Amino acid sequence: MVIKMLDLVKKIKNAAYLVFIVLILQACTSDVILLSKLSENDANEVMGALLSQGIPAKKNSEKKDGYNIVIQEKAMSRAVAILKSAGLPNRTKVSLGDVFKKEGVISTPLEERARYIYALSQELEHTISQIDNVVLARVHVVLPERVAPGQPVQPSSAAVFIKHLPELDSDTIEHRVLAMVSRSIPGLSSKKDQKISVSFVETMPSIGAIEWVSVGPFIVQKTSEKQLVKVLVSLVLVSLISVIFAILMLLSKTRLWIVTKITFLQRIAV
Repeated sequence: MVIKMLDLVKKIKNAAYLVFIVLILQACTSDVILLSKLSENDANEVMGALLSQGIPAKKNSEKKDGYNIVIQEKAMSRAVAILKSAGLPNRTKVSLGDVFKKEGVISTPLEERARYIYALSQELEHTISQIDNVVLARVHVVLPERVAPGQPVQPSSAAVFIKHLPELDSDTIEHRVLAMVSRSIPGLSSKKDQKISVSFVETMPSIGAIEWVSVGPFIVQKTSEKQLVKVLVSLVLVSLISVIFAILMLLSKTRLWIVTKITFLQRIAV
């Protein structure tokens, strides 16, 4: 009977230790680089978006290569979803001066045209992105071009894509975007707006900010703090009870062994 009780105590202790070790291993996850080679401004924006959603993040400087954003591996999928919803990191803006920076002695007309179209799109994207509640803006420009000799010149046109937060009033903003684009692209200023396409896409609402707290070596959500404390206290109590029970059983077994020895010695003496 005593041997069976001791075996049961050992099994309870081993189960408690196993659960405790599993919890520790889950808490000790490795760090991974989420983004790299970011400018300081982009890194700060990414950090702000992640921290506001309760994801611990660190910004590491890599000297000439910019900044890296490091997070816990278990938060990777959620971090990617949050940044995608926020339109971060921002695409590197290229100014007209950067695009038309000459790297060779002579540029072909095709190169000049491609650079001009790209620079024009970049400038419009940057301007539209400054509108409140706009997450992402893309502009595709088509300038007048004669396809073949004798053929009519293809008119200018533009397509605008705007990803925005639910707070944006797309009906009001659309007229402003149409006016701005039509006055920024050659060949559209005197034409009707049917040559400009504006598409609005509402981004998914961000998950509410989550408050994180530390419980010993663990970092958990505020709502899970009490449950984790209960689990840890239960494990400690189970371990203590099992140890005390084992000690009592050992003492009882020792006492029984001593009594048996004394009785045996008394019988021999008689």
